[in-house]
Amino acid sequence: MDVWHAVKQARLTLVCLCSLLILTFVYSLSTGILPVSFGAIGRTLIGQGTEAERLILIDLRLPRMLLALLIGAGLAVSGTLLQGMSRNALADPGILGINAGAGLSVVLMLFFFRSATHQLPVLPFVAFFGATLVAWTIYRLAGKAVQPGRLLLVGVGINALCGALLIIFQLKMDPRDFQQATVWLTGSIWQADWSSVLTLAPWIVCLVPLAFLHSRSLNLLQLSSSLPQTLGLRVEQTRKRILLIAAALAGSCVAAGGGISFIGLLAPHIARRLVGPNHYSLIPVAALLGSLLVLLADLIGKNLLAPADIPVGIVIAILGAPYFIVLLFRK
Repeated sequence: MDVWHAVKQARLTLVCLCSLLILTFVYSLSTGILPVSFGAIGRTLIGQGTEAERLILIDLRLPRMLLALLIGAGLAVSGTLLQGMSRNALADPGILGINAGAGLSVVLMLFFFRSATHQLPVLPFVAFFGATLVAWTIYRLAGKAVQPGRLLLVGVGINALCGALLIIFQLKMDPRDFQQATVWLTGSIWQADWSSVLTLAPWIVCLVPLAFLHSRSLNLLQLSSSLPQTLGLRVEQTRKRILLIAAALAGSCVAAGGGISFIGLLAPHIARRLVGPNHYSLIPVAALLGSLLVLLADLIGKNLLAPADIPVGIVIAILGAPYFIVLLFRK
């Protein structure tokens, strides 16, 4: 009976989140420096809008919002995987330094190969390399047992190191490149275009279902250290695969949207309160929540101080930092 109730609750939560996401998406399309009516949105989406409406909605706002959805889902699922793999409620690709490692690798590429700045399909692979390298380093330094406290301390240290290296290379950049890199690292998606969306979409479409396929393994990893192996799970190999998927998701999202932290912390925690710890429902709910959080942050960022545009990463940090501190005291 409890299982059936949990399934019904998960389905109801998914329906509510999808509805809220659609409403927020449509409302965000209509707001901005130049408001657009809902009727104009409908006409434009079926190809009957004016040239100005097509420019505002199709060329500017739609790719930005789709990129927000993809980044939110990717970072949320990455955080869910890291928390499940390590049994650490504070694990997040931003806090552990995985985002910083991805950002550092992209900045290094931009620093040494300026001609590669326009090669968007290359950036996720470069960011993936940096994220994987940092994730693997944290995993090895934390030990095979992956103790939650040790994992967090190692991640914070690696994050600080990558942040310091980022500043060093940024200071050596051309002033214009320095400004561009600084804005990008704060988590700004206001320059999003269809190329960015099409570059990130295959990574999210492939990796999120792959993460969902590891739901059973993640559920087993929540048991005491000896039980998963007794039940036939290859713990070490499974953790490595999950870590690789989490790093790929975080790296590709950083390449597209910069250093947006705390989504991988907030979304899994809220999802866990809504549907419980079962990863079969936790992963899809966390993905929807991550998309909703980034979309709401973008909505706030573009309207709060209009015509100025606050980067999404800053809005998320303002919301996420207090939550992180509360969790630290509670744990």
